[in-house]
Amino acid sequence: MPRILFNRTPMLAGSDIQALRGQIRNYFHATSDRYEQLFEILASDDAYYRKPIALRHPLIFYYGHTATFFVNKLVLAGLLEQRIDPKFESMFAVGVDEMSWDDLDDAHYDWPRVEEVRAYRARMREAVDEVIRDAPLDLPVNWDSPWWAVMMGIEHERIHLETSSVLIRQHALAFVRPNSAFIPCRNSGASPDNDLVDIPAGTVRLGKDKADPYYGWDNEYGKHQADIPAFRAARHLVSNGEFLGFVAAGGYADERWWQEEGRPWKSFAQAAHPTFWIRDGENWQLRLMTEVVAMPWDWPAEVNYHEAKAFCNWKAAQSGQPVRLPTEDEWQRLYDTSGLAEIAPEQAAPANIHLDRYASACPVTEFRHGELYDVIGNVWQWTETPIYPFEGFQVHPLYDDFTTPTYDGRHNLFKGGSWISCGNEAQSSARYAFRRHFFQHAGFRYVVSDAPPAAPASHYESDKLLSEYAEFHYGDEYFGVPNFPRALAQLAIRAMGDKPARTALDLGCAAGRASFELARHFDHVTGIDFSARFIGLGVQLAETGVLRYTLADEGELVRYQERKLAALGLDSVAGKVEFLQGDACNLKPLFSGYDLILAANLVDRLYSPAKFLATVHERLNPDGLLLIASPYTWLPEHTKREEWIGGYKKDGESFTTLDGLKQMLGPHFRLREGPLEVPFVIRETRRKFQHTLSEVTIWERKD
Repeated sequence: MPRILFNRTPMLAGSDIQALRGQIRNYFHATSDRYEQLFEILASDDAYYRKPIALRHPLIFYYGHTATFFVNKLVLAGLLEQRIDPKFESMFAVGVDEMSWDDLDDAHYDWPRVEEVRAYRARMREAVDEVIRDAPLDLPVNWDSPWWAVMMGIEHERIHLETSSVLIRQHALAFVRPNSAFIPCRNSGASPDNDLVDIPAGTVRLGKDKADPYYGWDNEYGKHQADIPAFRAARHLVSNGEFLGFVAAGGYADERWWQEEGRPWKSFAQAAHPTFWIRDGENWQLRLMTEVVAMPWDWPAEVNYHEAKAFCNWKAAQSGQPVRLPTEDEWQRLYDTSGLAEIAPEQAAPANIHLDRYASACPVTEFRHGELYDVIGNVWQWTETPIYPFEGFQVHPLYDDFTTPTYDGRHNLFKGGSWISCGNEAQSSARYAFRRHFFQHAGFRYVVSDAPPAAPASHYESDKLLSEYAEFHYGDEYFGVPNFPRALAQLAIRAMGDKPARTALDLGCAAGRASFELARHFDHVTGIDFSARFIGLGVQLAETGVLRYTLADEGELVRYQERKLAALGLDSVAGKVEFLQGDACNLKPLFSGYDLILAANLVDRLYSPAKFLATVHERLNPDGLLLIASPYTWLPEHTKREEWIGGYKKDGESFTTLDGLKQMLGPHFRLREGPLEVPFVIRETRRKFQHTLSEVTIWERKD
């Protein structure tokens, strides 16, 4: 009898609504059935409440977690009108992911009984069944469809099928028992010699389109393209036998091979060999999910990133070659050159993946993919690449913290899937990333390349002030008020007329939008600000063309923004702009010879505006222009009262800042234009904005 394959993630397009309802229902129940079968491995109720490792919740949490995820997301999407059990849907909502290898969680939880959670899961299944049967359904199901929440719940449970299997593997043997639904591989032999395969140069294109007919997580969407030079890749995943050479050579004790981040983890874990290896006198054994077996030397070594990287460093020293882990792009080249395609729905995968073959790893010589083996399946493969957003990345509103917490440079991608990676996880577009100390069913393949691995930018600026200014300069317009830095630059360019437009100085440039706008007209623009933090935003845009930041919505809730110079029509002028740190009251002599100086919202923030105004003419060419904009918000914390140039009574009469400007600039300037009132809006939260008027005057140097 042919083996019944575990349901594949369904295509969400087509025209037959009832057929798709049936496919999604079957996919849902097959997933929940298999998930519940996994927990049948636990030998007693006590096994649900004992933590397999100190850094995670006990397994009772994960048994309930995927069910509450369904309920919470379907309520959020409007497909469920009411909750099933609000207490459970709070208790089981948020897990403990290892954000640090020494981040122990000792909180006490009053967990419910196993039978209570089992009954809750049954009620969840009835509720989801009803949604799938009765909820309005329009085709195709896509990112914007309420039904995306149904697929999100199913794929989320498949992720936890895998992560829970790792926790079960880390549980004490007394708490687990064999299960006929999870039979491990029984084949093993000698480890193979691992030679190198030439991988030709080529172009990789990554990123899903929103029209893709299969479910995807937010980080999979967008666009990325890169040209990859030729490199060589190990034919096989690193086997236990090959990794034994590193262990036997004292690799765990030799600090030379370990990176700065890996050394404290190794010390904390007291690691002397891979976690699932067990020393048995002179022999080695391997822990599987429910048993310990004699070491299968031709199976892949299962390690975290730190161990894989240390092995590569040791291998490089032994071989004299530039050995390292592949990047995500290089893994894609392996996939593209292997002849693989997405797993067919009615055929067993040509790999140890999707539970089509075994409930464990298997020999690294069993599944050939072109000149390589195990390009997909067997174990996940660590890469050098910290996860980062593709161009055009957007956060899905139903799960806004799925990926964004990992955009921190500390979560590395692994690719290819393992023996238990199912559904979305088994697709080539899948992008999963974990902290580098993390344990999954993961191993590695090494490559030899002279090209250093690229370090893509993944950071989202979260500092409140910087994010507000990023939005002020490059974000949306609010209440019909035009972008302020752009409006000032346009005023300045219009006032220049036919004057020479060689160089301009944007003094107090903040995040730099006006600098880029001025570069539309001037040959070169220098942006200077006292704050290196502000300058960093402009530098990042000039270098990468992209700026990412978070915006406060309400309380701790944020939204994620991506702004691109190209979208603003400014990418062509980035090479004409430079950003430097400097003090407007004490500028170096080299900052002179400008045809225009723009001082936007600056004078009322200087510690001595008189020093700036007394010498600014020396930095302008004859007939050059000075544009000053300010709301004249004089505050003692910025400018001592005695340094104010206006905004007070003088000889019993009101003396405005404009009076002070005329008095101080009069000897060297004529007032060319103004005063004008130019409004600006700064967004603080989704419902709170600052609306301000800045007074603009344009001055022309007389001599």
